[in-house]
Amino acid sequence: MHGSWNVLVKQDVDRFLLLVQIQTVMGVLGVALIAAFPWPTMASIPYVLASAGLHLGYNIFLLRSYRTGDLSQVYPIARGTAPLLTLVAAWIVTHERPAFGGILGIGILVSGLWFIGFFGRRHLRLDSVTLLFALGTSGFIAAYSIVDGIGGRLSGSPSGYTGLLYLIDAMMLMSAALVWRGRSILGQMRATWSSGIMGGALSAGAYWIVIWAMSQAPIAAVAALRETSILFVVLMSRQVLKEPITLPRVIGAILIALGAILIRFS
Repeated sequence: MHGSWNVLVKQDVDRFLLLVQIQTVMGVLGVALIAAFPWPTMASIPYVLASAGLHLGYNIFLLRSYRTGDLSQVYPIARGTAPLLTLVAAWIVTHERPAFGGILGIGILVSGLWFIGFFGRRHLRLDSVTLLFALGTSGFIAAYSIVDGIGGRLSGSPSGYTGLLYLIDAMMLMSAALVWRGRSILGQMRATWSSGIMGGALSAGAYWIVIWAMSQAPIAAVAALRETSILFVVLMSRQVLKEPITLPRVIGAILIALGAILIRFS
């Protein structure tokens, strides 16, 4: 689900508009979650606010990365670095230390992601600025993963926490959109809703599951398993964006699958 909306963003001509639409749909779904599940505890509210700010930074860096970078390079680098950063941060902040098999699995999974990112498209040159934004994106991913992992646990209601996060995320991005583009963006959104609805539903469902999982299991393991979405991105890049599937991509996919299996059974 997570990989699908990234393909939509990369494919769309006006990526910022699509991202605002996706986030707006997530905000609406957030209201539904708030109505259906208990309100999160007050102790978790600072984490919701911090996460919303981190998600805004993530969206900005992601869009900048996709502006000059190829999906099949930017996505694996951004998503592939995040599990390592999350592992270290979770170790320091929450004192979670995965078993040896889990650490080995995360390492193998990350190596597969980087293998795809750096060797999967040899004929493409990734400039240093795009690489920095992709790595910056991974930093935001690791940061909000830790924040939401802790916040979801403190909330007493991971689903209510998720709903409130989606609502605040939508309000923040819409405010930024109105400042940047003015009220004209509202008319543009009404004219092209189909991709936004699909992307919003996919993204909302994906991260809802992630926050719930992080409230039940080690944050680093969940964050790493989340990145298996690159397998679907590789397939969709071939079918939708017509990007070739090369031998390095196949090798990377095998490493990712092996790493995921080790994490699952460690």
